[in-house]
Amino acid sequence: MNYHKIILKPKKEESLLRFHPWIFSGAIQTIEGEPQEGDIVEVFTANRLFIAVGHYQIGSIAVRVLSFQPVTIDNDFWIGRLRAAYALRQSLGLVAAENHNTYRLVHGEGDNLPGLVVDVYAHTAVMQAHSVGMHHARGALTDALLTVMGDTLRTVYYKSETTLPFKAGLPCEDGCLYGNEVEDIAIENGLQFYVDWQKGQKTGFFVDQRDNRSLLESYARGRDVLNMFCYTGGFSFYAMRGGARSVHSVDSSAKAILLTKKNIELNFLGDDRHEAFAEDAFKYLDKAAGRYDLIVLDPPAFAKHKDVLRNALQGYRKLNAAAFDKIRPGGILFTFSCSQVVSKETFRLTVFSAAAQSGRHVRILHQLTQPADHPINIYHPEGEYLKGLVLHVE
Repeated sequence: MNYHKIILKPKKEESLLRFHPWIFSGAIQTIEGEPQEGDIVEVFTANRLFIAVGHYQIGSIAVRVLSFQPVTIDNDFWIGRLRAAYALRQSLGLVAAENHNTYRLVHGEGDNLPGLVVDVYAHTAVMQAHSVGMHHARGALTDALLTVMGDTLRTVYYKSETTLPFKAGLPCEDGCLYGNEVEDIAIENGLQFYVDWQKGQKTGFFVDQRDNRSLLESYARGRDVLNMFCYTGGFSFYAMRGGARSVHSVDSSAKAILLTKKNIELNFLGDDRHEAFAEDAFKYLDKAAGRYDLIVLDPPAFAKHKDVLRNALQGYRKLNAAAFDKIRPGGILFTFSCSQVVSKETFRLTVFSAAAQSGRHVRILHQLTQPADHPINIYHPEGEYLKGLVLHVE
């Protein structure tokens, strides 16, 4: 197949020789033809040597690389990439597990499919496109998913209204690409969760905190737990199963609190250890002095891009300082950032600043990241978006 060609400026192929999957617009010398956003393009060095093939897009990232080999991007290509992703999840014990039916099948660059996310909830795959190219490929990707997963897959739901580049002006409606069964209960490590994968955040559930929730369970026994930014209550249920004395879930969204309460009934019907509050995080922490000896801070991304990084870091510092100020002596703080533009070093320095402000003795017990079904392409360190610390506060 003949694709449009992109010619790089001299020496601008160096990052591609290190297999970084993004080509920035400033590296491009000329474009042969008039590719539309989302088209497949081939990329060549200034000396006309082939170096990559990928999706063309408008913006600072001009090409998301699909392959560093001269291949045709067809059904066989999609099947091969999805088959490799599925095999990895099988090797991790996440597919067809007895007490587990929820996992990430495709994690963008980490699975060599930049711009694509697929989460699996039981027999439903929720597909999310973050690029125009993947949006255009959604039909072929659905066919490839059915080929790879067979009759274990009954529904493919497309959920990209809020993730596609807004400047592309694409008409996009969320809805089923295949099947129409609505399965809204996910099972994670034996706990059940109602998942609003049609209207909820991300694909409906924060699959990336699975391992960190399990770790929290091991710290919960006999503690009074505060789960800030609780969303559907994930950390709260692990704390309860871990033997917490009390668990309070807080989120500014009344809808999230309703879903948290439904999940409590699903797992701990009649258990009076749990209370949920629809309230602003900072206002709640202001009146939380001495009430909790295990606090979880898992806020939404404070920084979506570098332009707001400074304000985001101030927000993280302020939030953590409030937790250090209010937590009981001997308390445990689980604190996270899911902002891709905040590096783990910067996040740790920000938390250090908050600890110093509090004047308390703080020790790091664990440094956390995303689970294995959210793999990080070693050539794309930007993929390490989730970072966290478990801290002991004297």
